[in-house]
Amino acid sequence: MTDLRPYVELVGVTKRFGATVALDAVDIAVKTGTVHAIVGENGAGKSTLGKIVAGVIPPDEGVLRVEGQAVHFGSPRDALHHGITTIAQELSLVPARSVVENVYLGIEDSRFGVVDRRALLRRLDELMQQSGIDAPALALVRDLSPHEQQKVEILRALARESRFIVMDEPTARLSVAETLSLRRTVRALADAGRTIVFVSHFLEEVLEVSDIITIMRDGHVIRTSPAADETYDSCIEGMIGRTLDATFPPKRRVAPDAPTVLRVEELTREGVFQDVSFDVRAGEIVVLAGLVGSGRTEVARAIFGADPISSGRVELLGDAVDIRKPGDAIARGVAMIPESRKEQGLILGRPVRENVSLPHLRRFSRAGVLKTRSERQRVAAMLERAGVRGIATEAQARNASGGNQQKMLFARWLLAEPPLLIADEPTRGVDVGSKRNIYDLLAELAAEGMAILVVSSETEEVLGLADRIIVMRDGRVLAELDGHGATEEELVALAFGSEREAA
Repeated sequence: MTDLRPYVELVGVTKRFGATVALDAVDIAVKTGTVHAIVGENGAGKSTLGKIVAGVIPPDEGVLRVEGQAVHFGSPRDALHHGITTIAQELSLVPARSVVENVYLGIEDSRFGVVDRRALLRRLDELMQQSGIDAPALALVRDLSPHEQQKVEILRALARESRFIVMDEPTARLSVAETLSLRRTVRALADAGRTIVFVSHFLEEVLEVSDIITIMRDGHVIRTSPAADETYDSCIEGMIGRTLDATFPPKRRVAPDAPTVLRVEELTREGVFQDVSFDVRAGEIVVLAGLVGSGRTEVARAIFGADPISSGRVELLGDAVDIRKPGDAIARGVAMIPESRKEQGLILGRPVRENVSLPHLRRFSRAGVLKTRSERQRVAAMLERAGVRGIATEAQARNASGGNQQKMLFARWLLAEPPLLIADEPTRGVDVGSKRNIYDLLAELAAEGMAILVVSSETEEVLGLADRIIVMRDGRVLAELDGHGATEEELVALAFGSEREAA
């Protein structure tokens, strides 16, 4: 930290959305040249705060100061004029254009009204050398990994001479290795004098990368402290107002005579995964683990009929089944929580009620007419069981917090009481309180006899949930571990292909 003066200050800032108070008289000072983390549960006000600073939305009350001067931003362009920009969780790049075109979009060099491509490439090369951030200049953005796209967003911010960057959940779509790389980039930017507001659900990385941490709850600032004075437990207590006694519910041993609900044998999709075999018994939580690209998600999607298979066999409750599409899986009692709730799970512009009841409309119909009273009652009951709070059943799904959106997907399948639930990254992008709610729900469903297949990238989650762990690498099953005795070292060694895997 080279400058202790605030770059941005919020004084008494309040923001309302109808009857909901998203921010209530918030005071925060973000010092120049620091990484200032904002943490809190979904709905705490973190993203709203970031949008106000970046000029996306105006405050209803209070003062926003930049370098000591009160400002009124009418748009992100006004904020950019003061050196402020934001990198949102959902990136705003143009997929069909190249890296260099995205970085300089709207600020291109031109000669006689024609873009000077050579000059742009030269500018990009200089920018990458100065920042230490590399990207393939001529590659199309749609062909890049999420981590590479993240770097393009950072380069675009630097090209506009941004000195203050708001990063909203920047590692939510990244692998472990990519997350570590981004942390190094964030620290390098701060060391070079830029100021970073870092909004994240991942407390370990917040403690690792930040200088200052502000904890928010229900639209209020609970406290702002040096990161060195905070711990994982103290952050959680500040965020939810109580200690989280245990991150995961206690495990129970599955009865040795429990029936096998799912069995896959030599499941293959050419070029993606090969000869995958495992089973899941009633009352058991089996986790598919491994690095991004190991084939975990693809196997889960194939079982659900979302992707085709080349060969192999799937059995449900002892019967061989031919599942060619998700409708076939649903009819057989298979439910799936997809990896991306926004892209693959929810219809964000429709009511919560419709999102929950959508696959089950036949249950609530007679002669083609929907029995809305019965539908509402059942949906409300399932939302309550799934722990959805603070949003009306007729509100649009887009207005729910990330945690509530994820729990809506669970409520959807609780309606069907399926024998098999597949959950791909079931706690991605949700806060610690919602994570515990989801873990409790999974354990409760397993205790009731449901077979559960989980895909997870989080080592702690894999070890905390699994009765058995199926480790995948390069599209193949590498090993099966007892979830009641597996260690982090053992799991990581297998996933990364360390020499220790032979031990």
